[in-house]
Amino acid sequence: MFRYFENLVNPYPEGDLKVPPRGLLPFIIHFSRPVAGLLVAMSLATALVSAAEVVFFHYMGELVDWLSTAEREGFFAEHGWRLVGMGLLVVVGLPLLVLLQSLLTHQGIFGNYPMLGRWLAHRHMLRQSMSFFQDEFAGRVSQKVMQTALAVRETVMKLTGLMVYVLVYFTGAMLLLGNAEPWLMAPLVLWLAGYVSIMWFFVPRLRKVSMAQADARAQMTGRVVDSYSNIQTIKLFADTHREQAYVRDAMEAFMVTVHRQMRLATLLSVSLTFLNSLLLVGIATMAVGAWYLEAVSLGVIAVAIGLVMRIRFMSDWILWEVASLFENIGTVQDGINTIARTPEVLDAPDASELAVPHGEIRFESIRFGYDLPNGDAQRVFDGLGLTIAPGEKVGIIGRSGAGKSTLANLLLRFFDLEGGAIRIDGQDIAAVTQESLRHHIGMVTQDTSLLHRSVRDNIRYGSPEASEEAIWRAVRQAHADSFLDELVDPQGRRGLDAHVGERGVKLSGGQRQRIAIARVLLKNAPILVLDEATSALDSEVEAAIQEQLYTLMEGKSVIAIAHRLSTIAMLDRLVVIDNGQIVETGSHAELLEQDGLYAALWRRQSGGFLGIEASSVEPQEAAPSEGVAS
Repeated sequence: MFRYFENLVNPYPEGDLKVPPRGLLPFIIHFSRPVAGLLVAMSLATALVSAAEVVFFHYMGELVDWLSTAEREGFFAEHGWRLVGMGLLVVVGLPLLVLLQSLLTHQGIFGNYPMLGRWLAHRHMLRQSMSFFQDEFAGRVSQKVMQTALAVRETVMKLTGLMVYVLVYFTGAMLLLGNAEPWLMAPLVLWLAGYVSIMWFFVPRLRKVSMAQADARAQMTGRVVDSYSNIQTIKLFADTHREQAYVRDAMEAFMVTVHRQMRLATLLSVSLTFLNSLLLVGIATMAVGAWYLEAVSLGVIAVAIGLVMRIRFMSDWILWEVASLFENIGTVQDGINTIARTPEVLDAPDASELAVPHGEIRFESIRFGYDLPNGDAQRVFDGLGLTIAPGEKVGIIGRSGAGKSTLANLLLRFFDLEGGAIRIDGQDIAAVTQESLRHHIGMVTQDTSLLHRSVRDNIRYGSPEASEEAIWRAVRQAHADSFLDELVDPQGRRGLDAHVGERGVKLSGGQRQRIAIARVLLKNAPILVLDEATSALDSEVEAAIQEQLYTLMEGKSVIAIAHRLSTIAMLDRLVVIDNGQIVETGSHAELLEQDGLYAALWRRQSGGFLGIEASSVEPQEAAPSEGVAS
């Protein structure tokens, strides 16, 4: 029975994703459609439970009247079957209704609903552009995804369940009292007016402070996660006190919102208690007065006092539920600002799959710049053109900030161009799917980041169907087998099964680099981008891996970016970029003869030694010191 209701909703739907709308109600509906039927069923069950409780009070009033007027000898003969009916309603009917309501609420909705929201929001976040994550804390984004999904569930369930319960219960109470004595409704009407006034005053303020609190909580979480993610840097600079102060500032900002919220809570509790006391006194006074004038029976007094006591306790719960409702609405609205963003880089509506039969790459008069925080734009390329022939190996060289890594990012379409086009075998990369584009490009970056999974999962990430034999072949080619046998994680997993820690922190820089190279070797894409691929390796290992990289380059179009010029000096062509423009191009020997920027960089890296002939440069020779471009 439990499993049936638990499986009524699939919390992990597949299919095309739409960008969540930015309006509050459309945003909530976007994440609620799969559970809409269950929400309606839950509301109906809640209405039946509320009606049953009101009927129970009605029966209790009748029972008091029967007991006050009936004679003991004929009591059961006259009222026996009605008493049995009351008993069956209380013992059988009400528990069955509660069972149905609980199955719909707890098994069908409670777990599935927020998980559905997290799944859809997470899938959408994965589609966001690189610039989105460059501007956000990872911890802040994850916090928004988690708390917004939960707040959507709480908002909808409180709105449907609570409002239905209150509407049915309060209407039933008014009818019961009004049917016995219309004047008894007067205190309820006045209480309702006061109750609405309290909500009108407090709820918007609670909603406002809740939005501020949700944002402060996400900021606090983001700073804490940022500290843990960069713990090595913090310890390296031995500045934990400043880091503590950085996080404490966020915690104090969060506590400011907590204090504001709790002040409102105290005032709200006192106001509600005073209003409920007035209701109890008013109903009791009018009921006793009506009984004294023989206008109502003892049963009506019992019902009136019982309903008021119930409403008194319920009103406190209702008001806090309403306050919680608006608190969750504030959280949802805060989450909308992060989640309901359209990715800056989107596939065209009719995007096709990229095909790479040859591997020609053309940068056609590309224009691109970054937006700065002050609103200005930092121009990187303004009309740059470059053609890489099929199978050609091209090295990109330039000073720091010249645009070398940006060129690679544009080829991968992490950012969209402002003008011009990038074509692969004649296909505009803006007209193909991003997934197919990146499937055909293998890249090793300088800042190698590994997933907190096993070594095997990291290597096989670009080729999920790769065999164990193929994985080991890539491991040996990347010279990663030299440390795998000794690699053990805290859970005792060894070799390929060992987990590497967050961003690969359990491995050295050189080990991470070799795992990344093995991953690209296994992917075996027709286009290869090397952005300082061997920067974290010592000269001996670098020389050994360079041989494998040159083997990997065979038959591929290659763009290689390097600080150390000796690592790319033997490529087919070297392209020197300065201020977003190509200033020199040619082979290593040709560029030395030109005695331009490349020659100056080469002399600087070779320490000023003369007599180095171009023909003597080998890819495996010891690399000069670093420190030129990025």
